[in-house]
Amino acid sequence: METHLPGATWRLILSDPQPGKVNMALDSAILEAVGRGDVPPTLRLYRWDPPCLSLGYSQPRADADLVRLEQKGWDLVRRPTGGRAILHTDELTYAVIGPWTDPRLQGSLMDSYQRLSQALLLALKLLELPVEIHHGKDPRARQQPVCFENPSDFEITVEGKKIIGSAQARKKDGLLQHGSLPLTGNLTRITEVLRYPSNREREQAAALLLSRAETVSGVLGREVSWDEAARVFIDAFQTALNLDLVPGQVTPSEAKTARRLVEERFGNFDWTGGNHLKSTV
Repeated sequence: METHLPGATWRLILSDPQPGKVNMALDSAILEAVGRGDVPPTLRLYRWDPPCLSLGYSQPRADADLVRLEQKGWDLVRRPTGGRAILHTDELTYAVIGPWTDPRLQGSLMDSYQRLSQALLLALKLLELPVEIHHGKDPRARQQPVCFENPSDFEITVEGKKIIGSAQARKKDGLLQHGSLPLTGNLTRITEVLRYPSNREREQAAALLLSRAETVSGVLGREVSWDEAARVFIDAFQTALNLDLVPGQVTPSEAKTARRLVEERFGNFDWTGGNHLKSTV
C-alpha cells in the first residue's frame, strides 16, 4: 500500500454497457477534460456491448479477421493505448485518467504503472485470488497478436498466468491507463476473430493462450458478477491509493467531445485501419 500518498478526491464513473467506439471515445474525452483541468482525476469502470475486439494503437488491422467479426456481430475498435488485441466480453474494464500533477501518476510509465498496480493487486486479493506482481517481460510478447498471451512488467498473474491486461496513453497534460479483467467465459474466443495462416495455427494459438492466461471464475471456481468486481475495485483504489472516490457522471462537454471522437476516430474505419499513424492524434 502506498501509505505515503497524500489524500485526494477523484471522480468515480460507473458506465452502462456501450459499444467499443463509445467506450474508447469516452476515455479519450475524459483525458482531454482532465488535461484542461475541467474535471477531477477519474476512475471509470465499464462494460462492452456488443463484444468488441480492440487493437493496440499501433497494431496492424490485418491481425483482425473482419469477415469472422461480422459473422459473429462483434465490433472492432482501435484503442488510444498500446499493446496487442483484446476481446472485450464478460469482463470488467477500468480506466484511470488524471493529470501529471497527481503523485500517483508522476514519473515514468513504469513509475505510474507500478503504483496503480498496487490498487489492482489489492482488488484481486479482495476477490481471494492468489495473485502476484509479474517481473520480467517475455521477449516473445511482441510476436503475438493477443494481449493476454504474455504478461509485462508489473502486470498481475495467478500461478504464472496473466489475469489482467493494462495499457497506457501518455499525453502532454495527463495519463490514461485502462485495463481488462476477464471475469468468465472462454478466453480462446479471441482466436476465432484473428487471422492465422491455417486452422492448425489457430488451434495452437488457442492452446497457448489457455496455458498463459486465466479468468476470475476459472481460478475461483465460481461466478463473480460485474457489480461484485466493481465494488472490490472501488474499495481497493480508495485503500491502496489513499483516495476518496465520489460518484459522478460524464459532463455535457465530455459527452460532446466523445461524440466528435466517435465520428473522427473510433468509429472511423479509415482511422481504425491505421491511417491515424500518418498524423498526430
